[in-house]
Amino acid sequence: MEIFPAHISINGKLKSIEQLLPHKPDKDWEGHWINFLSEWYDGNDFIEVQTSGSTGTPKTIKLKKDSVASSALRTIRFFDLHEGDRILHCLPSNFIAGKLMTVRGLVGKLDLHLADPASDFSYLPNDKPIKFAAMVINQVKKYLELPAQKIEILLIGGSAIPQPLVAQLQQIATQCYSSYAMTETATHIALRKLNGENKTAYYTCLDDISVELDERGCIRILMPGLENGAIQTNDLGELKDRHHFKVLGRVDNVIISGGIKFLPEQIEEKLAKQMPLPFAVSSAPDERLGQKLILLIEGKTDEKLKTTVQKSCRKSLTKYEFPKEIRFIEKLPRTENGKIDRKKLNSSD
Repeated sequence: MEIFPAHISINGKLKSIEQLLPHKPDKDWEGHWINFLSEWYDGNDFIEVQTSGSTGTPKTIKLKKDSVASSALRTIRFFDLHEGDRILHCLPSNFIAGKLMTVRGLVGKLDLHLADPASDFSYLPNDKPIKFAAMVINQVKKYLELPAQKIEILLIGGSAIPQPLVAQLQQIATQCYSSYAMTETATHIALRKLNGENKTAYYTCLDDISVELDERGCIRILMPGLENGAIQTNDLGELKDRHHFKVLGRVDNVIISGGIKFLPEQIEEKLAKQMPLPFAVSSAPDERLGQKLILLIEGKTDEKLKTTVQKSCRKSLTKYEFPKEIRFIEKLPRTENGKIDRKKLNSSD
C-alpha cells in the first residue's frame, strides 16, 4: 500500500503533489484541502485531528498515518473501488471525514472530484458516473432535490439519520449506507445498508475489526492500530455476533424516571416519522419521579401543534415513555458537526 504517491488524480487530471502544495486557493474550503494535503506529506508519521465534542470536551489527538491509510483501504475494499473510479469529495477537509476522502483518493489511486461542501450539487458531471461519495444530512437533502441522482454509492454520516429521510432513500437507485464512526478510529469502523436489496438494521464491521460489549452493555471496538488494540465507547449495543451490531443509544444519555431507565434516542426514533419540526427528548427534575421525560421542539410556541404532537405520542409511545411535558425552544443546541448536544440540552432545561 503506497500512502505517499507522487501524484493524485483531480477532476480527471493527474496532478503532482509537488505542483499542488504551493497553490494558494482563494476559497476557504480549498485552503483546508491544501492544508491537509501538506500535512499528509510533511514527513511526520501522524496527523492531528480534533474530536467532535459530542461525548465531552473537544480535544486534539494524533492518528498514525499508516492507521489512517488502513482505514481508507478498508472502505475501498468494502465498496469494491478500483483505480480510476471517480469519487466525490464534498466534505470539509478540516474534519476527519473530509481528510479520509483525500486519503482514499491517494491510497486507491481514485479520481477525486473536489467540490465546495456548501454547494447544491447541480454541477455534478455527466461525462462519467460518480462511483462513491460521502455526505452529511444537509447535503443528502440537497442531493435528493436533484432531478436525477448520479452517485452509485453514498455514505451518510455525521449524525443520526432521521426516519423521514431514510424513507426518501427507498425511492432512489443510489446505494445508501450509514456509518458507525468516530475520530479516534479514523472515521467509520462499520457500515449499514439503508435501502435497496440487503438493507439491514445491523452494522457490519469492516476488515480486521470486531466488537464486544462491556459489563454496562456498551460497545468495545477491537481493531489493529489502536492503543491496547481496543477502544471503549459509551454506546449501548446489541450484538448479533462479533461482526454485526445495533446501536441503541448512549449510556450517559440514559434518563432514570420513576426507577425506569429510558434511552432518549429510542423514544426519538419512535416519534421521528410524525414530527414536523426538529425535536429532542430530554429530562427535568421532578419531586415524585426524580427526573421526568420532556419533549423539546425547535420553534415558536404552537398550541395546535402541541395537541397534534400529544396525539402522536399516545399512538407511538408506551404510557411510561409518554413525555410529562412538551416545551418549545428557539434553537436546539448542536455540536459543530450537527449532532444534538445532549450535554448543553440537559443544562438548558
